[in-house]
Amino acid sequence: MRLWEQFDRIVVFDTETTGIDFGKDRIIEIGAVSLEAGAETKGMDLFVRLPEGRRLDPFITDLTGITEERLAAEGVGDQEAARAFADLLEGAERPLIVAYNAQFDLNFLFYLLQPQGLAGVLKKPRFLDALTVYRDRRDYPHRLENAIAAYRLEAVNSHRAIDDARAAALLLEAMAEERDDLERYVDLFGVHPRYGMSGRKISSVTYRAQPYERRKPLYELT
Repeated sequence: MRLWEQFDRIVVFDTETTGIDFGKDRIIEIGAVSLEAGAETKGMDLFVRLPEGRRLDPFITDLTGITEERLAAEGVGDQEAARAFADLLEGAERPLIVAYNAQFDLNFLFYLLQPQGLAGVLKKPRFLDALTVYRDRRDYPHRLENAIAAYRLEAVNSHRAIDDARAAALLLEAMAEERDDLERYVDLFGVHPRYGMSGRKISSVTYRAQPYERRKPLYELT
């Protein structure tokens, strides 16, 4: 995978959240794997406690299997979760952060890190959205479970953060084996051609409307 010629560490992460509103909702689980030269060197999988009086929507429990009781018993505070993620980037000279639907997860990650004074750790890394690559490779639907099936990966889309992070890491390798052009997607996020971008804009990222017709890779479109 040519990405290793450009980056000394790749951190693939995923979040489970209370909803989809970046400013109002919050992370309840964050999972990540840190890779160097293709091998997993470190990981994290943490539940994050809800604030006092905050309730978890039953839909989220049904989707993820995460309960309020488990968050209360096993969850850590925002500061500990933010510090654990920041530690995954420590010492990396040329880090890359990857997620499947990275715009969503990076927005939630920022809102976790920023109040703890740790948002600065996002200045050095560059970013890759595995979903953008997959949209260029296969027709709709584009959920992670569809990508797992399309590439016949030995992984599950469990809606649990660490499982989905590891699945995204395997998907990255599979897509590189199919066509090793992933470096062309670094800091290039595809957005819905009609509805555009959601959430806070990442200053280092170029956002480009990604059509459903896969005539050209997104990086060749102007």
